[in-house]
Amino acid sequence: MRIAKISRKTAETDISLSLNLDGTGSAKIDSGCGFMDHMLTLFAHHAGFDLEVSCKGDTDVDFHHSAEDIGIVLGDALAQALGDKKGITRYGSFILPMDEALIMTAIDISGRGHLSYGLEIPAARVGQFDTELVQEFFISLARRAGITLHIRQLAGFNTHHIIEGAFKSVARSLGIAVKIDPSKADAIPSTKGVL
Repeated sequence: MRIAKISRKTAETDISLSLNLDGTGSAKIDSGCGFMDHMLTLFAHHAGFDLEVSCKGDTDVDFHHSAEDIGIVLGDALAQALGDKKGITRYGSFILPMDEALIMTAIDISGRGHLSYGLEIPAARVGQFDTELVQEFFISLARRAGITLHIRQLAGFNTHHIIEGAFKSVARSLGIAVKIDPSKADAIPSTKGVL
């Protein structure tokens, strides 16, 4: 089974996370931020991962450190659970409609962490959550997981819909990319022989 459990404690956050790539989409999330809980719950569901996250952060300051560090720990867990990446599909992409919002994402589990971010989020906040933290979360995730991640907004004007569409689309793309290709289950999906 492709499972990882990671704990990370700093002066700003204390995070415990478990991830099962071959799960059922169940989630138990306590990030300290209701909006982030919502995004991570739907992320797990749409990726088909089992995900548990507990984060105690310096939310008296804001949610920046929590969002960034959850991205770091989730990225580390993804890299650990994937191991040598033998047999994975490697690439995944998805275009997801969320009411008026339309989000396209593409992923390459390349070993090279990179985010190309193209969301135009109109509001600075959703509830108490600073919307610029969406980019911070995905930067941390991409870097630590070693994935190339492209996120593009094709349409949309509602802040909640745009962000939710992005999390769902990334989850769907990632769920595709981590799947085992039965015809190549013992092969590294690269002509280099390593990812």
